[in-house]
Amino acid sequence: MAVEAARLALRSAPPGTSPQALYVSTTSPPYLDKTNATAVHAALGLDPSTVAADLNGSVRSAVAALGLALDSAGGPVLVVASDVRTGLAGGADERDGGDGAVAFLVGPEASGLPVLAEPMAAASTTAEFLDRWRTPGQIASRVWEERFGEHAYVPLAEAAFTHALKDAGITADEIDVLVVTGTHSRAARRFLAVSGVRRDAVAPDLTPSVGNAGAAHPGLALADALDRAAPGQVVALVTLADGADVRVFRATDVVAGYAPASTVAEQIRSGRPGLSYAAFLTWRGQLVREPPRRPDPEAPAAPPSFRSEAWKLGFTGSRCTSCGTRHLPPNRVCVNCRVVDQMVPERLADVPATVATFTVDRLAYSLSPPVVAAVVDFDGGGRFRCELTDVDPEAVAIGDRVEMSFRRLYTAGGVHNYFWKARPVRAGRDEREERG
Repeated sequence: MAVEAARLALRSAPPGTSPQALYVSTTSPPYLDKTNATAVHAALGLDPSTVAADLNGSVRSAVAALGLALDSAGGPVLVVASDVRTGLAGGADERDGGDGAVAFLVGPEASGLPVLAEPMAAASTTAEFLDRWRTPGQIASRVWEERFGEHAYVPLAEAAFTHALKDAGITADEIDVLVVTGTHSRAARRFLAVSGVRRDAVAPDLTPSVGNAGAAHPGLALADALDRAAPGQVVALVTLADGADVRVFRATDVVAGYAPASTVAEQIRSGRPGLSYAAFLTWRGQLVREPPRRPDPEAPAAPPSFRSEAWKLGFTGSRCTSCGTRHLPPNRVCVNCRVVDQMVPERLADVPATVATFTVDRLAYSLSPPVVAAVVDFDGGGRFRCELTDVDPEAVAIGDRVEMSFRRLYTAGGVHNYFWKARPVRAGRDEREERG
């Protein structure tokens, strides 16, 4: 999810935008004692000089990552927050949680970015108390009684909010859009009631449609607010998580004509319904189902994975400089004209393709059977055999348009095997291309 959000952010940026730093934040990292941001870095094909770092462990870490980027003098900086929210079966966290990711490109106007919002003020308050916690190795968080969380959070939010408004030189009734998120929904609702902000200025609540996406939720709500903002509007983001963090922005004139690769609302509408509860619990690791009667997958080895990083993670093929033939995976010898070592690398992660043929395999190992294997032809040349994802096996057809998506194929021996699958082109993107 982090890779997909970052790709959308980079797709919306001016061509050639190259982040100087990448910060990735989550409460559910795939690895401990290893930087997870490096996999996102590789999948995006970023320059080796771009530093990649994790800011993990809590929802507040994601807010801190955005603040770190906003407060830095340089740029652009790519900030990604991605989270998988896991609760015990039948519990409130399972009911109210949602998985999601969001990405922001942060930097001054001099960096070449279209600046949608300028920071006006920021303030934070911190306190140590047990509201929500999870010890290493546990799959679900524990939560204290709701009235205690409300009692602890609301005064912290009021203090930070008052400080931020004072620094911004505005009053509560001058806020045009107020976004309040956090790990304690009751406290968030209570703060809204005492904030002094006009009721019509309260941003739409995304929780009923996407759930609470944890570390990603403050960014998702802010992105949705900026999608809807008008030039000059004041947008305040309040996040309640182990304290309170307030960021106040003013939307620039750029928002009037800005067309992102995909808005938050478009992505919500293009979601794929119909996931069975059994499949959901299986993906969460809470339901162990009988595996296919095939050998278990083997863990990827580190040396060959390192040697083929540009292909395996960045989906970078090669093109023959002699005859122009494209190769996936990259080759030293051209399959067409047979010349040797006359190739240039060519990243294909963002190149659309068409299904040439496919088959449905109901026996292959998969957490989401059946496996739909397809041969796809890329625009501009190149044929590749891969797996389709986010598709209805009964509705796949030759000629379907697809795009590549970075996914985890499986985990074996404690090693996550990441690669690329093809999925149907997003409806929102198609509609925009037809309009434009």
